[in-house]
Amino acid sequence: MTDAVSSGGTPPRPPGPELRAADADRERVAEVLRDALAEGRLDMEEFEERLDATYKARTYGELAPITRDLPVGQVAAPKVDMLKRPEPDGSWASRIVGGEGSSAWAVAVMSGFQRKGRWTVPRRFNCFAFWGGGELDLREANFADGEVEINCVAIMGGVQVIVPPGVEVVVRGIGIMGGFDHREQGVPGEPGAPRVVVTGFAFWGGVGVERKVTRAERQRLREDRRQRRLDRREAVRELRRGED
Repeated sequence: MTDAVSSGGTPPRPPGPELRAADADRERVAEVLRDALAEGRLDMEEFEERLDATYKARTYGELAPITRDLPVGQVAAPKVDMLKRPEPDGSWASRIVGGEGSSAWAVAVMSGFQRKGRWTVPRRFNCFAFWGGGELDLREANFADGEVEINCVAIMGGVQVIVPPGVEVVVRGIGIMGGFDHREQGVPGEPGAPRVVVTGFAFWGGVGVERKVTRAERQRLREDRRQRRLDRREAVRELRRGED
């Protein structure tokens, strides 16, 4: 078989700065910033400004300048896999993938953080919110293990954990002039579904746990209801035509 170069074609270009960045890419940059803060390379104001820019970045071109003057500051574009692989089938078994997880911690100091979309929840995820807030959306996530722990510390701040239907939730956090939401605890999980354990400490803050379907699933349910209504109307019409 003749390849594109030998046949006079143009070989595919490597991923460029306009390529969309993923949550895992933003988290890698955030970890570089946290290391720089701990080493004294950034003061708190610079750290907060760059962290805010990191979580707002949508492309590699927007991420690259944030850490260019720091050690390990180059944001590498991901390799493009040219092999066609089977898509995950959406079952719980396909979503428990092992490994280390794509993001292991998050910090919000008078700011916010968010993890959502297709990311891998590690066996233990630690987050801290001080005069800030965060959202951990697990509805489209994969899981490193059949049981994962979300450890939340909220001081005059809050963290919201969103889980999909079918997941078992256990809440073990402690609140002082604050609290943890226990409403989703006690709902049996589906066979093979992961177990999410929410732990931590809340002082003048709170950790909420909410069970929601994804937007795509909500749309699918609406379409199913609409189709059932149409089917019932058509059945009534057929019945009336048969009586005439």
